[in-house]
Amino acid sequence: MTHDPNCIFCRIVKGELPAKRIHEDDEFIVFPDIHPAAPVHLLMVPKEHFATLADAQAKHEELLGRMLLLAPRLAREQGATNGYRVVINNGPDGGQEVYHLHVHVLGGARPWKRL
Repeated sequence: MTHDPNCIFCRIVKGELPAKRIHEDDEFIVFPDIHPAAPVHLLMVPKEHFATLADAQAKHEELLGRMLLLAPRLAREQGATNGYRVVINNGPDGGQEVYHLHVHVLGGARPWKRL
């Protein structure tokens, strides 16, 4: 599994930086965003470092599927009982700030407009 020693999410995965782990298994962790954009704002982060969704490979198919299938349960458990969003920002024009693929799960309010 690849890691980037300068990546904040790799450092959280390795336990070098603190995070309240909502879920963890062999392939990914889930923790609250430290700058939440909604009452429920979780980050789902693969333990393997790859920068963007465009960098995902066929070997990541199962991992990404498991992450997306877990999102509804975690959203509900954390209080997003009336719906939620699942967002993956990609690249500078996609609003990505940390270049380690991660999935945002946001719920508990509607601060956004319909797309």
